[in-house]
Amino acid sequence: IIRTADWFGIDNIICSTDTVDCYNPKVVQASMGSIFRVNIQYLDLVELFSEYKNKIPIYGTLLKGTPLKETKFSQKGFLVIGNESKGISKSVQEFIDHSIHIPKSKNSKTESLNASVACGILLNYIHNQ
Repeated sequence: IIRTADWFGIDNIICSTDTVDCYNPKVVQASMGSIFRVNIQYLDLVELFSEYKNKIPIYGTLLKGTPLKETKFSQKGFLVIGNESKGISKSVQEFIDHSIHIPKSKNSKTESLNASVACGILLNYIHNQ
């Protein structure tokens, strides 16, 4: 996710306090140096979104929501991506203004996308919008 954000010119990543440490050796290696170009902060997301609710749109990836191709993103906003097994916490979901999903093929038997892959699809769509 860090390297993908760097690729698309994202300057800031805000992680929930229960996300893996960005300085974990595997994360640093996977970032291929992007960790030094993207500002990464760990914050309480409920507190953060309480402060910005109704000021900056909050987009969240959920299994039920507006299909990605029907979503118009604003110039500024938060994009919340949950983890593969738990998704976005209920407490954070309450702040989402725009729930979006990436539709899967009718032939797909897969339950979900890897969070990093979903992030790449979303950022590519936003970048080309």
